Amino acid sequence: MENKRKALGKGLEQLFNSEQINFDKIEQNIVESTSENDIKHIPVSEIRSNPYQPREHFDEDALNELAESIKEHGVIEPIIVKKSIHGYELVAGERRTKASVIAGVKTIPAIVKDFTDEQMMDIAILENIQREDLSPVELAVGFQNYINHTGLTQDEIAKKFGKSRSYITNLLGLLRLPKSVIEQINRGKISMSHARVLSKLEDDDLILTLAERVVSDDISVRELEKLCSIGAISKKQPITRNKVKPLRFSIYESVMRDKIGTKVQINKNKIVIPFDSEGDLGRILEILNIDVSDE
Repeated sequence: MENKRKALGKGLEQLFNSEQINFDKIEQNIVESTSENDIKHIPVSEIRSNPYQPREHFDEDALNELAESIKEHGVIEPIIVKKSIHGYELVAGERRTKASVIAGVKTIPAIVKDFTDEQMMDIAILENIQREDLSPVELAVGFQNYINHTGLTQDEIAKKFGKSRSYITNLLGLLRLPKSVIEQINRGKISMSHARVLSKLEDDDLILTLAERVVSDDISVRELEKLCSIGAISKKQPITRNKVKPLRFSIYESVMRDKIGTKVQINKNKIVIPFDSEGDLGRILEILNIDVSDE
């Protein structure tokens, strides 16, 4: 423990041991407590990502923009790394490191500190959830790996990272979605709110069908919830992906059925209203306020 205190400093250790940890305070503590003489310039080629980093996708435009800034001004704020057997592992500053590679920079200013594996996991998740850099699925992977490594419960993790239990539960639920849907979430085509609704379903074919609707028709979360509840998409009567009628048609049918009292079908630019008799037809026309009396 004494060695760890020498490596991290008492203030930093207290931040890690607090009931709820904060990445910005951890990074700030490290930077402010490090003198200029203790900042090293290390080869970019010897740096690898935090092994517990769940993030896989980076905004290429933003990286290229940062790379241009680095070419002109250099790396202003040092990255934070941990010495490993083969070079260094990133603790903070992955965007700066990747942008430096793009800029063709050979070395980068860095602060070298020692961290435990659990602290490396803490930092990997904290940096992303508190700066909202991860896609929901990447964050879910990070939390699931954290559970696997530490054995903590969802309640304990929620408390530690300052989130609600339902937030953690909803995130982890995304990992049950089909692979193609997960890819759409990572690409930003399907929002976290839409994905949460889809993750409540058990029928993969239905999930895939509705995911296509979210992407192609840009339907709202409320519309998606309605689609999940109406009989047209029940598991007993699954709809084929190529024959799904527009959501608004289903809504119009439901509204007209309630008003007229008979089943209505809307399809191919037609409205079909069946009736049982001439008297029933008259009833429907009266509800629609259509006067067909003889002049």
